[in-house]
Amino acid sequence: MALLNRKIVLASRPPGMVSESDFRLLEEEVRALQDGEILVRALYLSVDPYMRGRMRDVKSYADPVGIDEVMVGEIVGRIEQSRHPTLQTGDMVAGHLGWQEYAISRGKGLRKIDPSSAPVSSALHVLGMPGATAYFGLLDVCRAQEGDTVVVSGAAGAVGSIVGQIGKILGCRVVGIAGDDDKLEWLTGDLGFDGGINYKTSGNLARELDKLCPDGVNCFFDNVGGPVSDAVIPLLAQNAHIAICGQISQYNAEKPELGPRLLWHLIVKRATIRGFLVFDYFDRFGEAMKRLSEWVISGKIKYRENIIEGIENAPRAFVGLFKGENTGKQLVHIAD
Repeated sequence: MALLNRKIVLASRPPGMVSESDFRLLEEEVRALQDGEILVRALYLSVDPYMRGRMRDVKSYADPVGIDEVMVGEIVGRIEQSRHPTLQTGDMVAGHLGWQEYAISRGKGLRKIDPSSAPVSSALHVLGMPGATAYFGLLDVCRAQEGDTVVVSGAAGAVGSIVGQIGKILGCRVVGIAGDDDKLEWLTGDLGFDGGINYKTSGNLARELDKLCPDGVNCFFDNVGGPVSDAVIPLLAQNAHIAICGQISQYNAEKPELGPRLLWHLIVKRATIRGFLVFDYFDRFGEAMKRLSEWVISGKIKYRENIIEGIENAPRAFVGLFKGENTGKQLVHIAD
């Protein structure tokens, strides 16, 4: 019997806030494999804020998703069939195979996963792209050192929560910014952050940050942008470093926001601000995975997964990212 694949394709390009109606669920038969190909059955799908940029038909660091094309995204899955010389049936792999239950691949860009070392879902966050983003962003871009004060925006997300914990491992003082009191309790309780601020209820974010960072901010890991960044930049310490990982507050904006012009603070503090992509460090992923694995096994890094069931609910999970519904990593469970 022919296998039936269910996939989510892009139906429209929203000018503002993304909605579930911007996607469509399609079904199709899975074709026969050709030489050199494998068939992967998705077990978990990752949804991430960067995908919002891929929905726009604009020039960026990656091509946009076309209308009626499978929505881009990373999955972890099991090889169900193989006509590949080195990838075998039963192997577990992770890679960007899109929002679908079954995917055919020639193996390029896939990495093998050892299911005995950690739950396979962790390959999509702490032992995957988000973990590597946190690792290289804090160590290489922010150049965090023992004694530094690190501020993380979007601190309860898949990347931010790992950034803060790596900061604590290094001996830094870590302050997280999030939009929910329960998230802050998780950060300052389970994860050991030194302080946290709810930007949604804060009467004056800059004033509260100043109290928590009396010696200034040495490292700012920014996932959010907008007014949150505006509050942090004037508090930079001398020779501070800012890593621009994401700007989730801006991804659904119909027009660019006009905010304070704060770049003069970089002159006064001799600060460095740098945007980066985790793919810039692809040749060093092994280094990051080794250290992150050690920290997870030893209990120095903890993580949380927020899971929604079924490929048909991937759009709902994605939209929830921009409403702050997830704590930790947002995943879609596809199959066991």
